[in-house]
Amino acid sequence: MTEDRTGSTPSQSRAGDARSQWRETRTTFQRVYDVVTGTTDYETASGVADLADCSTDGARDALSQLVEMGIAEKREGRPAEYRRNESYFRWRRVEELARDNTAAELRDEVDALLQEDREFQERFGVTDPAAVPPSSFETSDHGEIHERWEALSRWRSVRRDVEVLQRAAHRADGYEHDDANDAASA
Repeated sequence: MTEDRTGSTPSQSRAGDARSQWRETRTTFQRVYDVVTGTTDYETASGVADLADCSTDGARDALSQLVEMGIAEKREGRPAEYRRNESYFRWRRVEELARDNTAAELRDEVDALLQEDREFQERFGVTDPAAVPPSSFETSDHGEIHERWEALSRWRSVRRDVEVLQRAAHRADGYEHDDANDAASA
């Protein structure tokens, strides 16, 4: 790979340019938001500051606001640590689905996922992906092991999606009810 005058490869230069542009076009709060929304493990304010390319005090101020807004959660300690609030993002996803789909469309998707869930239960012979015994992976065929892990991952996703879609369908019912009341009173 060729290096430019700074000793960087072209891909390193592009990454540096993108990071520089990100820093120049986003406020400290926006950069901290970008970092914390991608943080599933707890991170200190100093660690967030490094990733957000800002001061620790700037990160701490933004993190305090994000905690207050419910977007991030804080674990007390010395030092305190922060991560994205999964409940907030799940709620946002439910609201988005409910706004963009009818309750009937969401229920149809739930039905399809429940059918897929039943197929996984039959395939693995258990009622929950966590109950699949490790011994079922004892094979020397790497492809088969990989395929089973992918299937289990998909099964877990199906379970999470069913829960979110059921909540969204319920929420969409509320939107449809509100719209019907608005139309009746107009």
